[in-house]
Amino acid sequence: MKIIKLQQVDSTHTYLKNYIKNLENFEPTCILTDYQTNGVGSRGNSWTGVKGNLFFSFVYKINNLPEDLPIQSCSIYFSYILKKILEESNSKVWIKWPNDFYIDDKKIGGTITTMTNNLLFCGIGINLINVSEEFGKLDIKIDVDKTLKNYFDKIEKQTSWKQIFRDFKIEFQNSKKFHVTIENEKKSLEDAVLNSDGSINIDNKKVFSLR
Repeated sequence: MKIIKLQQVDSTHTYLKNYIKNLENFEPTCILTDYQTNGVGSRGNSWTGVKGNLFFSFVYKINNLPEDLPIQSCSIYFSYILKKILEESNSKVWIKWPNDFYIDDKKIGGTITTMTNNLLFCGIGINLINVSEEFGKLDIKIDVDKTLKNYFDKIEKQTSWKQIFRDFKIEFQNSKKFHVTIENEKKSLEDAVLNSDGSINIDNKKVFSLR
């Protein structure tokens, strides 16, 4: 994974897409910064945070991802792998369905995935320092370079979706006390049923993600 560090960028996700467009030969690439001014979030929201937080976006060819990975659930997959890396350093971070990082009952970050042709783009933002009363921050100090190296090493080992889902299914119970917005309506996850492809059944509807 080629990692490009930027002091400041409007959006790592947007920058990466433009960067890849201009490459003659594709290579997996990550754009990393601690300050973005117009980040892309779920449902058209922005995720900018403040200087000193972690923002990165990366891209892989879809056919280089695990064969059993439902493409609609890549956000869960990539989020949960990072969660496991942070957990190894004694963080109590957990993943709220489908793509939010939480400490206790406060959101500290999120993941967004988009597809263009045969490419899968993933953007992740995590608060390392305080942003506001509404949001939390990671409960451990991390070495960003080391964390990302471990993260991409783990991804490149192609852990199966089956293995990730087995653990996420247990953690999904934590999501049940929260609400999500689906089609502009706030819905409780209390009675939601998690399917093996990462989607949920809620109010007699099958929903994959909130984007």
